[in-house]
Amino acid sequence: MIKRIVTMLLVVLGLTLTSCVSNAVGLKSYVDTGDGYQFLYPNGWLPIAVANGPDVVFRDLIQQTENVSVVISPVTGNKTLADLGTPSEVGYKLSKSAIAPADSGREAELVNAESRDSRSKNYYILEYAVKLPNQQRHNLASVAISRGKLFTLNISTTEERWPKVKAAFEKVVKSFSVY
Repeated sequence: MIKRIVTMLLVVLGLTLTSCVSNAVGLKSYVDTGDGYQFLYPNGWLPIAVANGPDVVFRDLIQQTENVSVVISPVTGNKTLADLGTPSEVGYKLSKSAIAPADSGREAELVNAESRDSRSKNYYILEYAVKLPNQQRHNLASVAISRGKLFTLNISTTEERWPKVKAAFEKVVKSFSVY
């Protein structure tokens, strides 16, 4: 009888503690104070060096086709994100210039585009289905402007893995913050 009570208490305690775990479990923080941005990325992902490319890139140690990167580009004048267009317009432009440029052999379809505000900054959250010659991929991006620069965080996986990583990738994209 006592063993049964102790077992039940342990089960209840275990379930209680599990429900108290943060939503960001399994994610690590990356902060670039020099360029003024931060985001969360999955545990087990490692930074990789890319010459003449993104400001930072992390890649999954196991699923090496999964990656997150941040690209910083200058913006002329004192433009806001809204000055560049609606989320759909910016998403379309980004698909043609960065995700699937001409002669890249890739095709990108903008699946969803929305706007969100966080800490007095406006962000566009963009979702793409990307076709490559040998695979299909799924990309999420967060775009923001700060201090005359356009910041683009992009996280990508294969379409087969998308259902498994969707929730974590959405947390990564929504964690992106510029200052």
